Amino acid sequence: MQSSAFQSKNLNMFASTDLKNKLGLVMKKLIKYFSLIALSLLINPYSRAGELSSIDNYLEYSSVFSSSGQPGAEQLKVVAAAGFKRVIYLAFSNSKTAIDAEDSVVKALGMDYIHIPVDFKNPRVENFEDFALLMERNKSIKTLLHCQVNMRASSFSFLYRVIYSGVPIFEAKRDLDVIWQPNKVWYTFIVDVLNKHGYSHLCDDCDWGENEFD
Repeated sequence: MQSSAFQSKNLNMFASTDLKNKLGLVMKKLIKYFSLIALSLLINPYSRAGELSSIDNYLEYSSVFSSSGQPGAEQLKVVAAAGFKRVIYLAFSNSKTAIDAEDSVVKALGMDYIHIPVDFKNPRVENFEDFALLMERNKSIKTLLHCQVNMRASSFSFLYRVIYSGVPIFEAKRDLDVIWQPNKVWYTFIVDVLNKHGYSHLCDDCDWGENEFD
């Protein structure tokens, strides 16, 4: 009986030691893992997943083209760190959401800055043509197109993707719907631009809301 009890005690000790060893290995791995994460954040504090998505209404269409609302000065650092080389602004510089000297901020971060002021109440076909010409000069430059809340920018993105990138209209419209349903002014503008380039705004899965019934 004593021998059996002694063996049982030894087995428990071995099991306890084995468990401690396994726990020790797990802890070492966890410490190494979190140390690597901490180091990566120290090297590049803007590399954290989700930083770009913190920009108001940020929407990525491809690896080289995204649109959004107004990024703040600190968020523009995130944009630069994400590899963007060109920022295009479609609202007015005196807009409520505009930041001071955005052109200087963007340039200081090593990105190109282009301003195409678009009147929200009266967008013009020429505004879009200027934007499209700029984009077509170099399609490979990673570009952020933004305005105040991504209404102008998402509409221009919709048009550019359909007309110049060959994206099916229902797919581009689905992305536009994520941001907004264009009002009458912008619906008319979109239809005019599409028609000018030989496209129709109609498709089986495209819902233009009450604009279709006016």
